[in-house]
Amino acid sequence: MREATDATARRCDVLVVGGGPSGASCAYWLAGAGHDVVVVERKRYPREKTCGDGLTPRSVRQLEDMGLGEDLATAGHRYEGLRSHGFGRTLELAWPEHPTLPGYGYVITRKDLDAMVAQRAAKAGATVWDGTEAIEPLVEGGLVRGALVRRKGPSGEAVEVRSRYTVVADGANSRFGRFLGTGRDRRYPLGMAIRGYWLSPRHDEPWIDSWLDIRDRAGNVLPGYGWIFPVGDGRVNVGIGLLSTFNQWKAVNTTHLLQSFTEYAPASWDIRPETACGAPTGGRLPMGLSVGPHAGPTWLLVGDAGGTINPFNGEGIAYAYESGRLAAGAIGAALASGDGMALQSYPRLLQERYGLYYKVARAFVRIIGHPELMKALVTTGMRSRTLMEWVLRIMANILRPDELGPAEAAYKAVAALARLVPDTV
Repeated sequence: MREATDATARRCDVLVVGGGPSGASCAYWLAGAGHDVVVVERKRYPREKTCGDGLTPRSVRQLEDMGLGEDLATAGHRYEGLRSHGFGRTLELAWPEHPTLPGYGYVITRKDLDAMVAQRAAKAGATVWDGTEAIEPLVEGGLVRGALVRRKGPSGEAVEVRSRYTVVADGANSRFGRFLGTGRDRRYPLGMAIRGYWLSPRHDEPWIDSWLDIRDRAGNVLPGYGWIFPVGDGRVNVGIGLLSTFNQWKAVNTTHLLQSFTEYAPASWDIRPETACGAPTGGRLPMGLSVGPHAGPTWLLVGDAGGTINPFNGEGIAYAYESGRLAAGAIGAALASGDGMALQSYPRLLQERYGLYYKVARAFVRIIGHPELMKALVTTGMRSRTLMEWVLRIMANILRPDELGPAEAAYKAVAALARLVPDTV
């Protein structure tokens, strides 16, 4: 990573606040187009990040487009699809063929992945300062013109980074975004997840596993799912996720729920206190474009900071990469034309790409927020491989545009209904 040489103001075309998936992706595409980009990341790489570590074909496509296919194949553990468990049944569902997406995914820790993508952005020409926190935005004439940043270290010097445009990419609890007046629409669903690592003899399985019938200690089925993702290095990533559409979700102790999940996981995984690699960590997940506004006169909001997580499955990495890339396109157009109004194309692109899909997803998660309805849906689905294959396509957002099959017809029917539902859903 390139270091600052003095404490004078640094001027650039674009300041990216946050060096996770969305920020690094945005920086890569902007730097590759010849723009002067500075990325500030609060922690030093490689750093831990709470995540399931699973990359779907959507994520893999974005990483391969950034030229990271070989690096990913070397550092990650490739898997072929989803092994789904629920109410005594198990189905192995390979990723379906798709005209533009690969038929495989990877499991790789965010500690390794985020450093890899940040280095790729630096190689493309971006200046990446890790161990650097954006303290507050610089505002001139009512417009954001960069940020005051502080480098970690003995001196702790503060440096002004002045930019024409700023990208807010500092994650789900975006402090910088709140400075600019962004906020989460509390009518939208919120996810809550916790995960940990365990040593396991099944660390190199060719599937990622999910359980659709997670239960509390009293045996009650809860709306959410549990997972075991093989990391391939001797460890597995084990976690559970819940949705705020469950009316008792605030009363759930996720640490206890994760413990219950590990206790009834198949013994062959060898998940027990003695094989744990440390204490689990968790966090909340803003979903379905629930945070906004996504654009200001000189700034854009991307990734988890903008609530881009998929409500269907809790996946955030693919949408972070994609939203960062969309933002880079809008900022590139603004820089090329000299017209800042080009930034307003970004929220329109978000709506065109995700708006209806997320609206359908939000309606779906409200339904499964009722445990009895979720149990009925899962029980029905697990009896039909064909139905579950369709569900996988829809929930992972990998529908094939050339298909006219029942899954797509059903999705279109639900989408048609969703168009009639107020936007508050």
